[in-house]
This record gives sequence, C-alpha cells and structure tokens, in this order.
Amino acid sequence: MPTTTTTMPTTTTTMPITTTTVPAFSSSVSLVTAAQLGGTWHAGCPVDPSQLRLLQLSYWGFDNQPHVGTLVVNASVADSVIAVFSNLYAARFPIEEMVPEAAYGGNDNAAAAADDTSGFNCRYAVAPGTPQWSMHAYGEAIDVNDVQNPYIDGATIIPPAGAAYEVRSDVRPGMAVPGGTLVDAFGAIGWGWGGNWVGTPDYQHFSINGQ
Repeated sequence: MPTTTTTMPTTTTTMPITTTTVPAFSSSVSLVTAAQLGGTWHAGCPVDPSQLRLLQLSYWGFDNQPHVGTLVVNASVADSVIAVFSNLYAARFPIEEMVPEAAYGGNDNAAAAADDTSGFNCRYAVAPGTPQWSMHAYGEAIDVNDVQNPYIDGATIIPPAGAAYEVRSDVRPGMAVPGGTLVDAFGAIGWGWGGNWVGTPDYQHFSINGQ
C-alpha cells in the first residue's frame, strides 16, 4: 500500500506588542483658602489667599515614573509656572517631591530636608540686615529639588544633605546648572536663578525678579 504522509499545519502565534504609554502632561488651577495654606500664611503677609492659586501639575520622578504634585503660587504667574513644568515633564527632568510647604507647617528647613519642590511660603528672605519679605512670600518664587540644589553660605549648607552636591561640576540628575533643562525652563519665562548669586548661591531658588 502506498504510504501517505500527512503534514500538520503549523500555527504561529504572535504575542501582542505592548508599549507603555506615558500620560500626557496635565495641569489645573484652583483657588486656595487660608485653611489650606496653614502655617505658610498669616495676617500681615504681603498677599492675601485670594491672590494665590493651587496648581496641580504632572512631574517626572527620580523613579522614572510620572506623578502629580501641587504648588501654591501667585495667580499672576500661574500660567508661566505651568509652562515651566510642562517643559520639565517633556524633558523627563526628575523631581523628588512636590507638595505645598503647608505640609511642613511652613518650616522651610524641614521642607528642604525632604527634598520638596515648593512655592509660596510667607517668610522673610535669608539675608543679613533689615528683614525683607522673600519672593516666596508673594508666591513668585519656587525652590526645586533642595537636596540636589542646596543653599550655600560658607560652611552652612541647607539642607545638610545638599553637601553631597556642593561640587556643581559633578552634574547629576535633578541638578540646576547653567544651560541645563531646569535653568533654561525658568529662563524661558524670564525668571532669575539663585545659582547666580555671588557669595551665597541658592541653587534651588527661582523667582520672577531673581531675588
């Protein structure tokens, strides 16, 4: 009898290719109350809560994942600040944390130690002489990644963990450096950088007037 060979059909299964979709940058602007501002505001501050806004913003974390944080800023600069953080998100510039300083009772050193990125805080500027309001007291300044970008005044480094980043030529993620993503993003809206201050550089600090 003739031999019949039966060839079974071969089936190739193609597994679907999945890609991780990064959420688009998002932002929102809302009113903020004195109760929400907590220890960052009190009677006698140079701005009223009605002049401030709570921003909800996407940001890229050091864990290489997207997050959503909040900042309190002056209503007059809200749109400009949103533009800055949109650019940072697109560039995947890492930010450790973004919560209002009310979470730390208005204690600037505690917020800095937590590597917080924050805006409004009704406090005086860190400077000798007659006390003057910081630009943070107007909601027109933002500190970004305090640990990676410390304030330095001789042997004083705020926060202390920022000592690991005192040598600015050793550029690492999250740092503010001339010509870098962070400095350029704020420069694009006309804000000045505390890293340019002579004698007491404040690498974390950006403000509408550079002070």
